Amino acid sequence: MARPYRLGKREAEAGATRDAILAAARRLVASGTSPSMEEIARGAGVSRVTVYNRVGSRQAVLAALAPAEPHTRSAQGPGAGAATARLRDHIADACSRWSGAPALYRHLPPGLSGTREEEDRELAQQLAAENALRPGCSIKEAQDVIGILCSFPAFDRLHQDGRRTAAAVADILMRMAGGILAS
Repeated sequence: MARPYRLGKREAEAGATRDAILAAARRLVASGTSPSMEEIARGAGVSRVTVYNRVGSRQAVLAALAPAEPHTRSAQGPGAGAATARLRDHIADACSRWSGAPALYRHLPPGLSGTREEEDRELAQQLAAENALRPGCSIKEAQDVIGILCSFPAFDRLHQDGRRTAAAVADILMRMAGGILAS
């Protein structure tokens, strides 16, 4: 029976190597390229095998670069307008996340840019429960619209590398959300 291998004293060094790999990948992505594993390894001063051993595949390297998603909720508790306030927060959170690293998100493979389908569905259900959806708007339609409004491509189109602030983009997207909301 094989015993588990423990890095012991080398654990800190392995962590520093991983950090160097991610820093090199972040620099390359921020410069507008979609880096190869060879370029990432060269930028970190390690071999490609080390990149694979410390982080994994190219997709895993890029996924590790994506900032953690904030999951804030509206300070408003249950009651009239809570779902609409939560929708506003949901859109603002997405815009804040996207504005932190737009060059990075442009180069992440689809699926790694932080889709929140389950949260979109819960929000659509809450809007429906509060009769905040326009007549004829299904929960699925509301979920799809929320997903589109909170997507990186929608943000990027309106933000255009700082032409508008993240808050201004969130305001525009919230006005667009009016298409699914009851007046």
